[in-house]
Amino acid sequence: MIRLALFLLFFAVSALVFSQGKNNSLKGVPFKERIVTGGGMGLGFGNIQDFVSVSPVIGYRITNRLMAGTSVTYRYTNYKYYKPSIKLNDYGVGPFARFTVYKNIFLQTEYEYLDYEFPTTSRGETVRMGFDSFLAGGGFIQPLGRNVGFYLMALYNFSYKDAAAGQYTPYASPIVIRAGVNIGNFGF
Repeated sequence: MIRLALFLLFFAVSALVFSQGKNNSLKGVPFKERIVTGGGMGLGFGNIQDFVSVSPVIGYRITNRLMAGTSVTYRYTNYKYYKPSIKLNDYGVGPFARFTVYKNIFLQTEYEYLDYEFPTTSRGETVRMGFDSFLAGGGFIQPLGRNVGFYLMALYNFSYKDAAAGQYTPYASPIVIRAGVNIGNFGF
């Protein structure tokens, strides 16, 4: 935990130092123009499971290169291979800080809380658990149009623990890969 705190402190100080400068200042830019919005959406339908994910994001540009914000996540999963099918709902929230290193390449750190539902039996019984994660890493965003962009990021989950037999975890590894299409003025 001390290593995590030191890493986050180092990241915050580095971001503040590198975010200084005339070309990076947003001095005089109205508050409303510093607000950025966006989000992602995932859909998957098949014979074994259906999946819907919605993740709106709102942020505030502190400088041209440093942004802070939060995301909210909702996921619905319908496992059809069980009879009757098992329907699960997951919820989450994640404040974050993002620093643009060069053009579309960024570093990101975030705290994530997930309220996750797991199937426990084939009879439709589930268990709900909360998970706290501290993640940090980097990625890139490639604009696809005026307010649309493809993003890819790799984060390391510093809170990851291997699940013992009979226990649950929302992540199978400490490495978290995220990719998708972002809609909104977020990250450009």
